[in-house]
Amino acid sequence: MSLPVADLAPFAERRRRVLDWMRGQGGGVAVLAAGKPPTRNRDSEYPFRPDSDFYYLTGFVEPDAWLVLIAGADDRALLFCRARHAEHEIWEGKRFGPQAAATHFQMDDAYSVESLDELLPAWLMDQPTLWLGLADDLVAPKARGWLAQARERTRAGARAPEQLRDLSGLLAEMRLVKDASEIATMRQAARISAHAHARAMRAVRPGMHEYELEAELLYEFRRQGAQAVAYSSIVAGGANACVLHYPAGDAVLRDGDLVLIDAGCELDCYASDITRTFPVNGKYSGPQRALYDLTVAAQDAAAAATRPGASWNDAHLAAVRVLTQGLIDEGLLQGSLDGAIESSAYSRFYMHRTGHWLGLDVHDVGDYRGSPAAQAAAGERPWRTLEAGMMLTIEPGLYVRAADDVPARFWNIGIRTEDDALVTETGCELITRAVPVNAREIEALMRE
Repeated sequence: MSLPVADLAPFAERRRRVLDWMRGQGGGVAVLAAGKPPTRNRDSEYPFRPDSDFYYLTGFVEPDAWLVLIAGADDRALLFCRARHAEHEIWEGKRFGPQAAATHFQMDDAYSVESLDELLPAWLMDQPTLWLGLADDLVAPKARGWLAQARERTRAGARAPEQLRDLSGLLAEMRLVKDASEIATMRQAARISAHAHARAMRAVRPGMHEYELEAELLYEFRRQGAQAVAYSSIVAGGANACVLHYPAGDAVLRDGDLVLIDAGCELDCYASDITRTFPVNGKYSGPQRALYDLTVAAQDAAAAATRPGASWNDAHLAAVRVLTQGLIDEGLLQGSLDGAIESSAYSRFYMHRTGHWLGLDVHDVGDYRGSPAAQAAAGERPWRTLEAGMMLTIEPGLYVRAADDVPARFWNIGIRTEDDALVTETGCELITRAVPVNAREIEALMRE
């Protein structure tokens, strides 16, 4: 998954921005870790995927790697990684090694990871701040050791850092607005995932198991070059679609039921996230079509409210208004539209929000509220204002469980429609629409 040198310039630019910001805060040393391969069981490991913040600043994908940024009169970006080892490479594959990594990833220097604990305490001397991801279980414990060693050296007249500060907030803010290289990668991930959903629509048949349909998705992800899933795929037939995080299981997909698929691939560490709901037999029933069209209308309203200058919450409010009116029209709710919204009566059938940030993590970093400084003037923290370059999902849904006060024709219908939205200069672009969302278009695709 290593990238050509020409594609690594954005990583260097991000490091420069972080160093500039650190210098504005008085300077210091920042340390981020790629992480270690997690153990699956006994001596078997899960496939390794680097920490998102580490990857965002390096593009480096080997485990046991560290990034050190030193901000001051002479900024430096230093990489620590595994040394070349002929015997290990027989079993595990070729490594970059420090010398090649420094050149390829445009670092000021690189060292063997074994030298990190020896070199870092000396670099901390006379630095005001040690910057970390304080929630990182790997970095925070090691920081105590580095600081203890630095304090032992103060007898020689140097000073150890007096502050330990979290770098996560800055990186979250940076990651919220995607640059051109990130957008290009996410467009490709969206295209692959859309094709996988279309494949599942063509493949589904009554009598299939949920896991068989999941296999169609996984095959298409890998066939088109994605390295992994962005999250565990949801393939839910019938009543299972009313369980929001239902994993693909062994239930049989039945004639007359809907199947909800929430699945996306990860490409070069960037996530995609699509949900489609379609009939197992290729034809929506009347009640299914009524709620499906209502969900799509809510998504259209949310997309229309997603634009620069709009509040993060505007899309959710737009979707809720459309869904609530539709639920009243179908007899699933009683009373007035405003009353049903004020009382949250709709939440019986729509209990989640309409989207989330998307990027290196499927539920990406970034605050959904504005700065704490704005709280004093507003009385509460206002919702964040959208900007061009932000990437988010738009995903309204309806989930109707069997109940005595619910018309039986709607029982066990679970529907969600989700697309990935890029905020543009004038509105938003749904980059996952290579798979249809219109009911007639889905039925036509399934007839292929």
